[in-house]
Amino acid sequence: MSNQPPTEVPQGAIRLNTDSQRLEFYAQDRWYEMATDVPTLDGGARGIWGGGNASPGPIHADIEYITISTQGNSIDFGSDIVEGKRRCSGFGSRTRGFIAAGRTPSNRNTIDFVTFSSTGTTTAWGDTLNNTGTADNMGFANSTRGVTKSGYTSPGSAGAFDFITMSSTGGVNDFGDLIASGDAGGAFASPTRGVVAGGYEPANDNTISFVTITTTGDAQDFGDLSIGRYSFGGCSNSTRGVWAGGQQRSPSPDTSPKTLMEFIQIATKGNASEFGDLSVARSTLSGVSSKTRGVWGGGYTPSSTDVIDYFAFATGGTAVDFGNLSVRSGGKGGSASNGHGGL
Repeated sequence: MSNQPPTEVPQGAIRLNTDSQRLEFYAQDRWYEMATDVPTLDGGARGIWGGGNASPGPIHADIEYITISTQGNSIDFGSDIVEGKRRCSGFGSRTRGFIAAGRTPSNRNTIDFVTFSSTGTTTAWGDTLNNTGTADNMGFANSTRGVTKSGYTSPGSAGAFDFITMSSTGGVNDFGDLIASGDAGGAFASPTRGVVAGGYEPANDNTISFVTITTTGDAQDFGDLSIGRYSFGGCSNSTRGVWAGGQQRSPSPDTSPKTLMEFIQIATKGNASEFGDLSVARSTLSGVSSKTRGVWGGGYTPSSTDVIDYFAFATGGTAVDFGNLSVRSGGKGGSASNGHGGL
């Protein structure tokens, strides 16, 4: 079967290659083979959450994990090597999960990692290029490269992307800049594209932007969210990305936490469409995902919550109860999985 598509193939189309007997999807100008394997840890892909804080309560250093294909409460994984941080980003490869930057309560510039197949304390990886530290940043990855977008830099917000090669240590590199400099938005990736959206600086932002992960350069316009907001979660499989929750600052008439879930087809460009609702309205939640399922953990309702709920990428509707975090977590801890859409 030829790798060249017939004329007028829609972005995101799926086919069975009768020569290789493998599923393929069409993105940009060619067919790509779909990854159909799932890393096997406790029966499936593993998701982790690290950091955050209870309200009232201190910032915590706990890391906990779930097996995404199951349901139930999270399990203790270990702890961060720092005293605990919140408002940080996360991303991962098939073997490593990373937690980058955040606040302790001062801004941090550290990048730490864990090995998904084991449990225990994080290992220091290196530092971001922003030596003064950054909080409310966003992260995404493909199978080799992890990218983190700077957030609040006290004062103001930064729109710079840094990237790392996840199999190495140290060696952070400049990637480019975001269209807007907002912080505390949501991010996810396919194997080719990283997508970031929303934030706040200087107002509730509805911008969606994307980069091609294997290159470097400034982000390009993708489309718009249905409403501008910040402090929401994002996760994806290889074709579809979903954002959930969040809140708005004044002068918005409704600043309460949101239940809204909306999605895009990552290979195309355009505005986000309605997907469904969270089981509980909240902001500062974080997402992890496998090829079939996305899971949201923690957040503020406005008090911190231990709620975990999940959805299927193939369908829309209201998220379903998964279980509970072992530690109530608001303040947006870092999250990562070894089965997300960028792998």
